[in-house]
Amino acid sequence: MTQIFGTAIQRAAEAMMRALGGSEISLLLPILLMPDDPGAQLGLVDPGVEEVRLSPVVIRNLPTESAGPRRRLEFLIPATIVAVELRDRNVASAQALFGGALGINYDNELFHMESFLPEYFGGMTYLYRVMAVE
Repeated sequence: MTQIFGTAIQRAAEAMMRALGGSEISLLLPILLMPDDPGAQLGLVDPGVEEVRLSPVVIRNLPTESAGPRRRLEFLIPATIVAVELRDRNVASAQALFGGALGINYDNELFHMESFLPEYFGGMTYLYRVMAVE
């Protein structure tokens, strides 16, 4: 019963994100495959990054201190969207996916992730909160 209830909460969270005008962000991940070129093994070749698009995402502006970063945002990401990326990329957990990210691209600006927090209801993750600064 809790599995069915948890799945319903996850779907409701995704529907709410869409209804709130969900935006799109890109999670920037390093490409882990290196070319066979000897220069790549010496670190002379940049392996590049992969953009993982996540949508729908709700973005909230957060207050900043006068001496702090210029912009601070909170990204609310439905667990169902993250689960699809975990499966497609064969990543063990959301913590590993977000922990390995180089940053978040939103509105053509790069943000550094400050924190990552899963939200639970009925024993299941339904939402991820990611705080990021410019």
